[in-house]
Amino acid sequence: MAAVKASKRNSRPLAALAGAVALTATSIGVWAATASTAQAAALPAPDHVVVVVMENHAYSQVIGSSSAPYLNNTLKAGGANLTQSFGLTHPSEPNYYMLFSGSNQGRTDDSCVSVGSLSAPNLASELIAAGKTWASYNESLPSQGSTTCSSGNYAQKHNPWFGFSNVPTSSAKTMTQFPTDYTTLPKVSFVVPNLCSDMHDCSVSTGDTWIQNKLGAYATWAKTHNSILAVTFDEDNRLSGNRIPTVLYGEHVIPGSSTSTTYNHYNVLRTVEDLAGLTAHAGNASSASDIAGIWN
Repeated sequence: MAAVKASKRNSRPLAALAGAVALTATSIGVWAATASTAQAAALPAPDHVVVVVMENHAYSQVIGSSSAPYLNNTLKAGGANLTQSFGLTHPSEPNYYMLFSGSNQGRTDDSCVSVGSLSAPNLASELIAAGKTWASYNESLPSQGSTTCSSGNYAQKHNPWFGFSNVPTSSAKTMTQFPTDYTTLPKVSFVVPNLCSDMHDCSVSTGDTWIQNKLGAYATWAKTHNSILAVTFDEDNRLSGNRIPTVLYGEHVIPGSSTSTTYNHYNVLRTVEDLAGLTAHAGNASSASDIAGIWN
């Protein structure tokens, strides 16, 4: 009888030990699953991100259009298509400020801004503060750093960086300064075509050809050189609920992927910030989610 009681007493610590081991194993399993999920959901860390902003066309005017063979047959087919991507307002200029700084910064029209009149955080100031590189490439800008309001097909309203005192005007370059040695590109850059090349005053076909001619070689290079090209639009044609085309392309983008999650300029800004490894997030990008479901 005493032996039986002793056996029962000994079994309790053994049972407790077994339970602890099982709990530990379960915890490790849960941790491993969590870590695996977090890793799978993480964004890549590209060396270069180039964002090009086109103008005033709805999703249905570009995606699936025979007038945009490069965007559809190369960038969309070989990259990712955001089927529910939206501009945030009208007209153009506030959308550019939202995409660049997470806020319209009080801009509600297309008038020229007083150069350096704003000091709010923005994508460029965050990159500079983090010791990373930034530049914009602006087609038809008269010269590097020129703060002119307009010149021919150039329009300052599409270049929000000029509004901020914390962004050097010298970081605004001409399109002819876009490098052919893509390793010399900044960590993040914006490319802004002029009023014809961006489809504002000229056709979808004109803009599609411009992207292929000016950025096609970079896109091809990005596929094998840890880099990304993003093509988006400021706003739609005012007839489609502000649904716009947005396509991403590059080494870490799943070819032929798409997502029907609703995204807007703040999500694009947040994603670019996180792709660049920034811990700061400007304006409404701080509460926006990253673009997900397209990364390999």
